[in-house]
Amino acid sequence: MEHVTNSASASRIVFIDVDGTILEHGSVIAPSTVAAIRSARAAGHRVYLCTGRAAADIHPDVRAIDVDGAITNGGAYARDGAEVVLSRPMPRDATERLIAYFEQHGLHYFLQSHDAVYASEGIAAFAEEFLRRRRAQREADLRKLGTIDDLSTEVLTAAYLPVADADLDVIAKAVFLSPASDSLDRAQADLGDQFLVIPGSMPMPGGSNGEISMHGTDKGTGILAMLEHLGADAADTIGIGDSWNDREMFDVVGTSVAMGQADPALRERADLVTTAVLDDGVWNAFVRLGLIER
Repeated sequence: MEHVTNSASASRIVFIDVDGTILEHGSVIAPSTVAAIRSARAAGHRVYLCTGRAAADIHPDVRAIDVDGAITNGGAYARDGAEVVLSRPMPRDATERLIAYFEQHGLHYFLQSHDAVYASEGIAAFAEEFLRRRRAQREADLRKLGTIDDLSTEVLTAAYLPVADADLDVIAKAVFLSPASDSLDRAQADLGDQFLVIPGSMPMPGGSNGEISMHGTDKGTGILAMLEHLGADAADTIGIGDSWNDREMFDVVGTSVAMGQADPALRERADLVTTAVLDDGVWNAFVRLGLIER
């Protein structure tokens, strides 16, 4: 059942995914998305990013939009303005177990803390084809929007630090990439006793990729921590996303919104399905929910 209104509503809290929701193909933002978020906040609604990315890895164009706060690292960290609401890194022995597993199985990987992302050796070369395709798609997206590069600064793996520099006491999440198609299924079987292992959202040209966090740490638990901090009711919240890592967000918010190009299984769980990222998906959802006027 869709929770849709065409009239201005009371103050709401919006939790919004980044990749595939605000950003298309990692680097392009529809101008209407920026306008929607700014207009909603001007109307008295709160807007929080809710992303699997580390805070330090959020695209600069997204940070420039100006929001009320963010839930990052898939629910391991949360801040309201400048105030830290939640900080839940993995135990060191859990991180060490993941590294040993990745090394044993020859998997390329990222380790995410709040302040940085660390890349294993050789990951840039492995991801070269992915980056080439992303750049080509970015150019096509810009042509579609008729937009110049001011909304589309590319952020590449050169910004990532070597794994050897990582403080293993502050790692919150891991992401792995593999040329093998069965690596995700194998990781879920091998690591599922301790970790939540879900499909990754990187559109690799082949193989598989996954995201790993501790059981009990996800976007849903991050949102609940934020609501407790705010003294707010989940019934007054909206969650908008596109990937399977948004599932737990959809489970706890009052109204869930899937982007038009979202994972089909996520679309089935949503209260409302909007249009795709570059087809004014966020703007159209905000209008339908009465957060802004058309």
